[in-house]
Amino acid sequence: MPFEPFIVTAELPPEVLAWADDLRRTHYPPERNHLAAHVTLFHALAPSLLDELWRVLARQAAERAAPTVRITGLMSLGRGTAIALESPQMLAIRAEIAERFHGALTAQDAHPPRLHITIQNKVTPAAARDLQQELAPQIAPRSFAFPALGLHLYCGPHWEAAGRWPFRGKQDG
Repeated sequence: MPFEPFIVTAELPPEVLAWADDLRRTHYPPERNHLAAHVTLFHALAPSLLDELWRVLARQAAERAAPTVRITGLMSLGRGTAIALESPQMLAIRAEIAERFHGALTAQDAHPPRLHITIQNKVTPAAARDLQQELAPQIAPRSFAFPALGLHLYCGPHWEAAGRWPFRGKQDG
């Protein structure tokens, strides 16, 4: 029997979300674009984990400062294009969550992700390469911070918000 999994995301600050979502609306096939721009940390966590997941995400956000992230350019997805991100702090948080749910992760979620924001997917490889060439000069490296962790329930092609935990810990130094 299929289940509707939970998805965990690193939330984007409003100005980055608006920018990335505009790119996504412009370049993602409209018939497939059902979501706002996002950074997925876990793709499919079982509904049976919900109570523990809430506690783990709340603790991580309460104890941690907003992780810094750097846009490093574009990333090829083969049949799509993404904005490449680098955030050792977010990957450390994700690793702690993954360790907590070891044995309950899908094969995809058992491996650390390449952090990114998908702005185009399910196109031909040639169309993806063309967009990467077009956008490469426009994607300047810059830094920001992830303001929160998000939890979403997968509902067909759409996601339903199920929780949001702002980072509240103190910055080092």
